Amino acid sequence: MEASFQITLQMVFTVLAGISAQVMAAYLRLPSIVLLLLLGILLGADGIGLLQPHLLGTGLEVIVSLATAIILFEGGLKLDLREMGRVSVSLQLLVTLGTLITLLGGSMAAHWLGEFPWNIAFLYASIVVVTGPTVVGPLLKQINVDRQVATLLEGEGVLIDPVGAILAYVVLDTILNGDTDPIKAIMGLTLRLGVGAMIGGIGGYLMSWIFKRANFLSFELKNLVVLAVLWGLFTLAQTIRSESGIMTTVVAGAVFANSSVPEERLLKSFKNQLTILSVSVLFILLAADLSIASVLALGWGSLFTVLVLMFVVRPINILFCTWNSNLNWRQKLFLSWVAPRGIVSASVASLFAISLTQRGVNGGDAIKALVFLTIIMTVFCQGLTAGWLVKWLRITSKDATGAVIVGCNPLSLLIARFFQERGESVVMIDTDSQYFAQAEAQNMRVIASSALDAEVLEEAGIASLGTFLAMTNNGEVNFVLAQRAAEEFNPPRVLAVFPRNSQTSTSTNTRVNQAFVSDLPIKTWNEYLNDGRVKLGTTTLNEAEFASQQEHIQEKVRTGVLVPLLIDREERLQVMSVNQDWEVGDRIIYLLYDSRPNLLKRLSGASQSTALALETLPEVEEVPIAKLSQLSATEASGN
Repeated sequence: MEASFQITLQMVFTVLAGISAQVMAAYLRLPSIVLLLLLGILLGADGIGLLQPHLLGTGLEVIVSLATAIILFEGGLKLDLREMGRVSVSLQLLVTLGTLITLLGGSMAAHWLGEFPWNIAFLYASIVVVTGPTVVGPLLKQINVDRQVATLLEGEGVLIDPVGAILAYVVLDTILNGDTDPIKAIMGLTLRLGVGAMIGGIGGYLMSWIFKRANFLSFELKNLVVLAVLWGLFTLAQTIRSESGIMTTVVAGAVFANSSVPEERLLKSFKNQLTILSVSVLFILLAADLSIASVLALGWGSLFTVLVLMFVVRPINILFCTWNSNLNWRQKLFLSWVAPRGIVSASVASLFAISLTQRGVNGGDAIKALVFLTIIMTVFCQGLTAGWLVKWLRITSKDATGAVIVGCNPLSLLIARFFQERGESVVMIDTDSQYFAQAEAQNMRVIASSALDAEVLEEAGIASLGTFLAMTNNGEVNFVLAQRAAEEFNPPRVLAVFPRNSQTSTSTNTRVNQAFVSDLPIKTWNEYLNDGRVKLGTTTLNEAEFASQQEHIQEKVRTGVLVPLLIDREERLQVMSVNQDWEVGDRIIYLLYDSRPNLLKRLSGASQSTALALETLPEVEEVPIAKLSQLSATEASGN
């Protein structure tokens, strides 16, 4: 069989295996890297022997380099500088101090427990300081952890990759050349990072300029131009200073993503597809090239090395890097547990094994085996348990509390009061100052500005709050505000008061839920609240009368005399949506229209300035479903 055809078969089998693993992972809802590793090992030399990466020769290094450039560029595209600014101090510490802690801790563990010589121990630790966005990103999408933790993990994974990879090359260069001067090592690291950042910044700006100005190019061609420029920048940086290309790709992606480029989403979609293909190919090839015998030969000492890295070094890292942050202990515990190593560690370890062997330095295969043991243990242990842990710690995005409410009016103030009484943060945004005094009298934070301004939403803290609710008097504006908030900030719950027959409400691709009831006449209900013509009621749905309770309440909703505002479920308060599914045990908080004349209210001592008291109302609680038709007929004849 011709050599060229053998290489063709290898690549075809690799792509088929990689995409198959991705499909199975999606179906089984598992981290894709778990199946990629298993399938790669199964098809490799220690399995059925179908894949033999050594047949690719130096082509394997080329594939690893160019695919890594795509992966890190896509990681840079995901870096949102506004979100990162909220965790900037912790993120900076993780990339700097955290790298140092992992380097020292991993080195000591590998030397004292794994019995590696100091130079090889430092090389191992420099390789595993990275956490890998290709593993962290898909994992975070699956488990839906809260935004602050997700931003920190994604930022760490993307930014620490070039730092760790360049650090590893500096350590390798020191080992091969025998120059142990720390000043030269630091200068080499700084120079590579600086060259890469400069070329990446210029290149990212060039890409964004092409997207904005080159209107004669079709969108498909623009995508390919960006890919060509990316590989050109990577090669240029590598030519000027070896291993600086990794930093170039990350910075280029970040600059491009934060340049307000039109049709950026379509580019991200294209690059995401390339990344999935690149990750699939790389993991299958590198796992197939792994010798299981070399992993088993490491002994118990290497196993303990990885355990110390996971259970001692990482928690110490998080403890020091998040000491003064606003993260709670549950978030810090999750950060301490989740630090899976990924494709950059695997590819760098594979290339280093080749370099060390070629230079006659012992330890190349052992380094590769220990790095893959680290990848396997962190991916399997952390990847398979992260979903369970995030639910146990109650730090999923759905568990986020507090609310940003756009529109300061009597109804929104009432809803804000309930969140505030639960100890949750509430921020109100409006341009009309009519009710600001009432809000401030209740110690509520009010921002006098337009919610169309993203900086205003950032100032309100939308990234860390669980609910966004738009309830101004203009339904169309409410929908637009909510849709923009969903697209730019992706809060867990996005609701708005808007007309049922609105053209915007018919969109099937929106995350905006209609709040309360369909076609809520919000102006009317605000007038009712001002005039004191409402009662504030609560009812708890019980199993015995569940169906009749629902029907009774919905009948009053249809007649326009009742508006369900909030639902209290498992001690969590949420704004009611039109499509809300009710369950036994739910506590419904609602407004009931009270048509008694204002004179009678004043004689009875009621006052519109008095805060509504939450009570169980007989009008809702005690009227059985069988009497509804009679009651409706009586009321109709009385009118």
